[in-house]
Amino acid sequence: MDDTSRANVTLLAAKIRRDVLSMLLDEGQGHLGGSLSIVELMAVLYGKQLRFNPKEPRWEGRDRVVLSKGHAGPGWYSALAESGFFNREMLYTLNDGGTNLPSHPDRTKTPGVDMTTGSLGQGTSTAAGIAKALQLKGSDAYVYLIVGDGELNEGQCWEAFQFIAHNRLNHCIVIIDDNKKQLDGYTKDVMNPFDIAEKMRAFGFETQRVKGNDVDAIDAAIDAAKAVSDSAVCIVLDSIKGAGVPFFEQMMANHSVKFNTPEIIDATKQAIAELDAQIEGSEA
Repeated sequence: MDDTSRANVTLLAAKIRRDVLSMLLDEGQGHLGGSLSIVELMAVLYGKQLRFNPKEPRWEGRDRVVLSKGHAGPGWYSALAESGFFNREMLYTLNDGGTNLPSHPDRTKTPGVDMTTGSLGQGTSTAAGIAKALQLKGSDAYVYLIVGDGELNEGQCWEAFQFIAHNRLNHCIVIIDDNKKQLDGYTKDVMNPFDIAEKMRAFGFETQRVKGNDVDAIDAAIDAAKAVSDSAVCIVLDSIKGAGVPFFEQMMANHSVKFNTPEIIDATKQAIAELDAQIEGSEA
């Protein structure tokens, strides 16, 4: 990644992280940890790698994003808002009555959302079907399938992965957010996935494991995945739940957070202020 692209993507990541914190603080609760762990991924996608048109969200030539770990919707919504799909003010309607931003993504409500998700595992099958349809059409569009490590508890994921590998859907880039936690605790304690990268290789995927909150590593991994032409591809992100905010990185129960204590509220406001300063400095 060149210096200009890196600066733009890093700035976008700061904006997405700031927006996630701001909208959830305003809402009073929400899925914080898994939204923060994909911030750098979303910044690389929407700041550099994705082909999209915010003025025409259903443009046929677009790349598709399927956020199968739908509880991380706030992380996606922030990226969409910062990319021009809708105004930032809309972020503060999260989960309100009649909102177009429900807690989990809904393709009938939110511009830029290609698949309704939230029931874990189901996004994997849908992404596989979309990728197969694009392959049959001769399209060069990519499908980016984002899966959580806890989501791998669902057998449906592995059925979909087998389908993707069997059909050599190299334009379906499977990205697993291995942030090592899920709702009930550490993923290894709830249902140990063991070595995710080795399992994906065993399923027939050309697989990389990279630093999950490093924009250069993510960008390079996507470039390498796009260079593969004869097999399925997977990127495992070695990420941190609550990434980018030390207070939340260190919080054990950071899957879904209630902003109901002075410590949590103050830490959030401090992080927002620091991100605002970073953004203002970058744009000066």
